[in-house]
Amino acid sequence: MFKWLHPYAKSENLYRLSGKFLFWFGWLGFVGAIIGTVWGLGFTPADYQQGDSFRIIYLHVPTAMLSMSGYLGMAIAAFIGTVWQQRHADMTVIAIAPVGAVYTFLALFTGAVWGKPTWGTYWVWDARLTSELILLFLYLGVIALYYAYEDRRSGARAAAILAMVGVINVPIIHYSVVWWNSLHQGATITVFEKPKMDTSMLWPLLINIVSFGLILGAFTLMRLRNDLLMKEGHRPWVKQVLEGKH
Repeated sequence: MFKWLHPYAKSENLYRLSGKFLFWFGWLGFVGAIIGTVWGLGFTPADYQQGDSFRIIYLHVPTAMLSMSGYLGMAIAAFIGTVWQQRHADMTVIAIAPVGAVYTFLALFTGAVWGKPTWGTYWVWDARLTSELILLFLYLGVIALYYAYEDRRSGARAAAILAMVGVINVPIIHYSVVWWNSLHQGATITVFEKPKMDTSMLWPLLINIVSFGLILGAFTLMRLRNDLLMKEGHRPWVKQVLEGKH
């Protein structure tokens, strides 16, 4: 079923392939994020209810959505690493975790900035906010478990189990505003409904969601490539790569 992936079970091939994606993810994400952020913060019209404070949405929504997407990707990699014993999948888990943790922190921080003018306070123990905070702890827990073991394989297994168990929190975050009485507003963009935003406000948001996703991918690939070089340091191909850099 996954025969086309077999060549990339070899670290050298995976390193070179990820380098190609890293270039495009990095540049497209960086340029797109500048365009979307400048457009959203500087040129969209003010919201009729929230005024200019709504503009934080162009940072908050992408980081919040991708904090969940990153965790889901980490859990899938953990499942693959556990079931098929793919060490590169284990490496992907720990490559995603710190990047996802940063996105989750940014989602919480920008949410607090948005909450002050909207709710009158930076923080409430709202279902959405609390479950997002738990997501940050799960990311940090995966990182801590991985490095708590001297044997990296044992650490990878423990981290993978937490990643897979913790994925239950992702749908809780997503549906928390539906399941519980929540101060947090409902989803701005849904698959099956017409967007609640005017197109002049929507386009920069969509650009930032895609761009922040590409940046998340770029940082993950960067970490994965560094991990490959460290773990395969005795291999001839690594020496060739390092010599080529000089």
